[in-house]
Amino acid sequence: MMENLESTIFQLILHGGDGKSLAMEALAAARKGDIPSAKEKIDACVDALNEAHHIQTSLIQEETNGNLTMITLLMVHAQDHLMNAITVKDMAIEMIEIYDKMNKISHFQHDNQ
Repeated sequence: MMENLESTIFQLILHGGDGKSLAMEALAAARKGDIPSAKEKIDACVDALNEAHHIQTSLIQEETNGNLTMITLLMVHAQDHLMNAITVKDMAIEMIEIYDKMNKISHFQHDNQ
């Protein structure tokens, strides 16, 4: 059971890390003005974090069915990693919208000079 649990925990860490990396790549693209690429990266980020969320949900369902999960430092790390990735994604979405609006205003001002 522990080997399977460790594998599951590593999957949480993997998908959370992928999600966070994709969110950061999305921000870098938005900063350069490449909003379409930023939005594609965010979509991929959401997919990665959805995978992690499905794993997390299955662990929660196991507990509600009476199969308690041993709480290890690795599990705490995985949950922390996932929650940070979700926060970064949420902030990245907001910042991409700001970059997009700034670019539109800049282009509008440039076109009207």
